[in-house]
Amino acid sequence: MKKSHLVAAGAAATAAAAASVLGAAYGIYRLWFYHAAQPEDIKAEELSKTLPYGEQMKKDADALAAASYEAVQITADDGTLLAGRYYHHADGAPVAIIFHGYKGFARRDGMGGYTLCKRLGYNVLLPDQRSHGASGGHTITMGVKERYDCRAWAYWAYKHFGPETPLFLMGVSMGASTVLMASGLDLPDTVRGIIADCGYTSPHDICRKVLAQTNSHLPIGPIYTVGRLGTLVFGRFDPEDADCRQAVAKTNIPILFIHGEADDFVPCDMSRENYEACAGRKKLVTIPGAGHAVAYYVDIPAYEKAVTDFLADCLQDSPEVAQTNQQ
Repeated sequence: MKKSHLVAAGAAATAAAAASVLGAAYGIYRLWFYHAAQPEDIKAEELSKTLPYGEQMKKDADALAAASYEAVQITADDGTLLAGRYYHHADGAPVAIIFHGYKGFARRDGMGGYTLCKRLGYNVLLPDQRSHGASGGHTITMGVKERYDCRAWAYWAYKHFGPETPLFLMGVSMGASTVLMASGLDLPDTVRGIIADCGYTSPHDICRKVLAQTNSHLPIGPIYTVGRLGTLVFGRFDPEDADCRQAVAKTNIPILFIHGEADDFVPCDMSRENYEACAGRKKLVTIPGAGHAVAYYVDIPAYEKAVTDFLADCLQDSPEVAQTNQQ
């Protein structure tokens, strides 16, 4: 065979291999990170059939579905349209901004937080994360871009409610990691505290953990590398651009970490790592027997006490309260 033929054959083989890798990268991106925004489809009646505490979940879901709200829209830093629902309960009350999880929605993932905050008289904002619900976009970035969306919502609330209104950022699962990553950004001074329920340490860590769990017979390193290529080329983000531990290491906002001890999706040890890395005021509460994202329903009294005490402590230390006490 002539040398030119060998070169051509080699080039063809290289091109075929590159196309194969790129195809695999797109497949992983499409499966894991592509998620076209769509209306919420919560089947509350099914909750009571699948979980031992589903009856309470159904009750809370029905109450939230029946609550009146104001539809809110803002524009993200990158131009993506973001949508949310604002629930007003009391004039001048603190505002809790609650972020839902991966491929979830606020009316499911935020139910426990909404139920408690309503009881406390807090106003609640439930944003749809990008590529979820009524928000725009089609790529889930595991907190890499969502952290900036969180900041955008915080500044919207600051401008809308004024500098006298305390804000709290809360999240469940990916929403928890979103608020933790946002803690390292320049947030409004009115953000008094952050509550992170079953958050992971970083997109890199949770991706590799899930890969190992679902593809134990395959080499994780190469698969993750190909998947990362997919996020870079097709998703326009790098899962290694953000880390909760790095963010909380430089924040001065008090943080409450909550995690179910029986969580087999996002291991409880990830919250322990985030807690250890946190440089500011912090507290870690773990709920025995609780799986992923259901700690509230497994032990409602313990969960509500931890959150209520944390919120009260944050408000007691706020400048508004201090000024009032001096008068």
